[in-house]
Amino acid sequence: MMKLTNNTPKPMLTIKSKPILEYKIDLLPADITEIIFVVNYKKEQIIDYFGNFLNGRKITYVVQENLNGTGGAINLLKNVADEKFAVMMGDDLYHKNDIEDILKYELAILIHEAEYPSKFGAIKIDGGGNLIDVIEKTENPENNLVNTGLYMLNRKFFDYDLVPIGNREFGLPQTLAKMAKDHNIKVLKARFWYPIGNPRDLQKAEEAIRRFYI
Repeated sequence: MMKLTNNTPKPMLTIKSKPILEYKIDLLPADITEIIFVVNYKKEQIIDYFGNFLNGRKITYVVQENLNGTGGAINLLKNVADEKFAVMMGDDLYHKNDIEDILKYELAILIHEAEYPSKFGAIKIDGGGNLIDVIEKTENPENNLVNTGLYMLNRKFFDYDLVPIGNREFGLPQTLAKMAKDHNIKVLKARFWYPIGNPRDLQKAEEAIRRFYI
């Protein structure tokens, strides 16, 4: 995001004067009664904007002091997460029905067909529609199904050692794939997913927002 994030955390970049993160929160179903933000970079902006309650939902903040990956971020929730909890990335846009659908499962991952799957984590699925493996940014994926970063987890996640992915980081999807050897993890196909990875994506996001609210 280059200069756009020099003074602003990426999830707080605005589309039509509204932060990306707020669009995501607006679509959460009523079943979700508490929000936990894992924060680090310029966290004060997120805390000051959202406060401790939003539309009747309690908001808790957990600071990831050591930037050790998505697996490390989720591991910080060990003492605050409920028995079941949804996880989503702070800077991707999802469809409200996909969020509602994933809440029906104990363990699940949302996937999408990508035009350039090598940019994302490729997904392997068994004949029953359950996760086998996640292969991060392989040059020649065997299909175009990729990880969107929306998950349904339960506390069994914390029973597993985190999977290292290099650079002293640990991967959430890789640890979930490790769980898949012992548990069925449902793979759901997204109706809509819009990752925001560069300034051009942000410029086009207004059109995506219109689609995503329909």
